[in-house]
Amino acid sequence: MAYYGPSAGMWGQGMSNMTVVDKVPPELVHLVDPHWQQFPPMNPLWHSIIGFVIFVLGVISVCGNGMVIYIFSTEKGLRTPSNLFIVNLALSDFLMMSTNAFTMVYNCWNETWSLGLLMCDLYAFFGSLFGCCSIWSMTFIALDRYNVIVKGLSGKPLTNTGAIIRILICWMIGVVWGILPMLGWNRYVPEGNMTACGTDYLTDDWFHKSYILFYSLFVYYVPLFTIIYSYFFIVKCVSEHEKNMREQAKKMNTKSLRSGSDDGKSAEMKLAKIALVTISLWFMAWTPYTIINYTGVFKTANISPLATIWGSVFAKANAVYNPIVYGISHPKYKAALAKRFPALSCNDPPQPAGDNNSVASDTSAVTSNESANA
Repeated sequence: MAYYGPSAGMWGQGMSNMTVVDKVPPELVHLVDPHWQQFPPMNPLWHSIIGFVIFVLGVISVCGNGMVIYIFSTEKGLRTPSNLFIVNLALSDFLMMSTNAFTMVYNCWNETWSLGLLMCDLYAFFGSLFGCCSIWSMTFIALDRYNVIVKGLSGKPLTNTGAIIRILICWMIGVVWGILPMLGWNRYVPEGNMTACGTDYLTDDWFHKSYILFYSLFVYYVPLFTIIYSYFFIVKCVSEHEKNMREQAKKMNTKSLRSGSDDGKSAEMKLAKIALVTISLWFMAWTPYTIINYTGVFKTANISPLATIWGSVFAKANAVYNPIVYGISHPKYKAALAKRFPALSCNDPPQPAGDNNSVASDTSAVTSNESANA
């Protein structure tokens, strides 16, 4: 164990004759970029804090996503083509935290990557595979809602076959981008704090760097702007419909055309909040990791070992709140949750009879004269 002198502080600086690379197993040393040899080992307190946070996130994610998978798969009323995307999202998040979170906790306990070269590759591969699958599942959820709400009757209804094909595309994207570094385009290496493995964004040749740039294009920018585009027009469509409803109600000299409607909680406001939460959480989850990768590729700053770990923490946190945003916000899911696990349910005001769909479903019903689940 290294000695921490008075100048070491909480950041792990001030240690003599040791670097963050010293504890790395010999078979992995050749993968560690020389950049990290300038940094002393991180203070063990940081390893403890990060390990504890990842452990808590892992437990919450495994339980939360496991519950979403169980309820959506066993409740007949939730077995719709659209909800297959939610099940797939929960499955990919469940698998990512099952394979990554507790592995990282173990390495935080040992203060370095201690599982060998093969596990380093598998850890990074699974993280990329399940992360890509989750990202594109969220993208197809947004596109499905766009199809139902914006296109309405002119849109082609989603079938089970169509949903399964899209889900297979999600997994294919994940497999392709996950396996390419193992085939020679870029590579998987220990990250700065040496307790996790990821893509190599420091090697100074454009063949390796090009992987990072193309990866970010197809797994960050395209999904992000697709989600923004979809929810922008969804909110716009709902807003226009609500405006027409209010104008029609005014002509008929009535407050509202909807029974039991609450003007303070209109469909457009509810959907706008869902869109804002979805996009904000997406941005918070994946932007730090993208920034870290771009910082290494373009050498815009001197990345420290401690800085690199936050990308992994924020990305893994995405697997925790996904089941909340896409599962618990679904009224039928909440009803099933209250029925099977009363202690975990949130007590909402009772809905009018027959109102069992999500906000997106309600909107699709009034815009396309047919009900659909969001």
